[in-house]
Amino acid sequence: SRATAATPHFSRPGSIAKIGTVSIITGAASTCRALLRSGQDFKAHFEGSTQDAVELFFFAGSYIGLNPVEGGLTNVCGLGPECDLAKFGFDIDEMLDTVPEVRERLAPLRRVMEWMKVGPLAFRNRFQERPEPNHYVAGDALSFVDPFTGSGMLSAMMSGRIAGAGAAMGEASSECIAEAKRQLHRPFEVAHFLRDAIGRGWAEKFLPLVPGSLLFRLTRP
Repeated sequence: SRATAATPHFSRPGSIAKIGTVSIITGAASTCRALLRSGQDFKAHFEGSTQDAVELFFFAGSYIGLNPVEGGLTNVCGLGPECDLAKFGFDIDEMLDTVPEVRERLAPLRRVMEWMKVGPLAFRNRFQERPEPNHYVAGDALSFVDPFTGSGMLSAMMSGRIAGAGAAMGEASSECIAEAKRQLHRPFEVAHFLRDAIGRGWAEKFLPLVPGSLLFRLTRP
């Protein structure tokens, strides 16, 4: 419906900023209390018996997720505050070995690649900013949500559609930001609450009591 609302103004094309890039805030404080205010993402593939499920483990302000991927492999990825990872010299295997539940889960598996690491990361959105005229932001340049919600790609596609239609139709970039906020605000608020729970060590105690279907609904646009 948005695409047919007006005639495209191709004489003044807009620019769409940084779709698919990671938002990085330089100078962010590295604290253990706020998960990933300055944190690091890590990921590797393991071979061995797979399970047809997505598994999450929360521990000491960090978390990892396991899920089956192509080739009979298991994807293991996680996030943790840099101040905690630094205690292990950023050795992911050593850190995970200190968590009994994770150590037991990974015991029958064998890592088949080096750990991939990205950081520092910061979760934020630009819903309150006033963008430059004809400058449209989408994907991670607009909003970088916690991966454990499973809604990052969906949010990127939705914001990309809004930005692309806005640029093509010559809409004010501020209107596109407002529309993105309307659609994506709730998942970010829920993710912020859950991130705070993880950082305070509450997630491993209380999240098992919350129905997965409810978390799914609350973290979707």
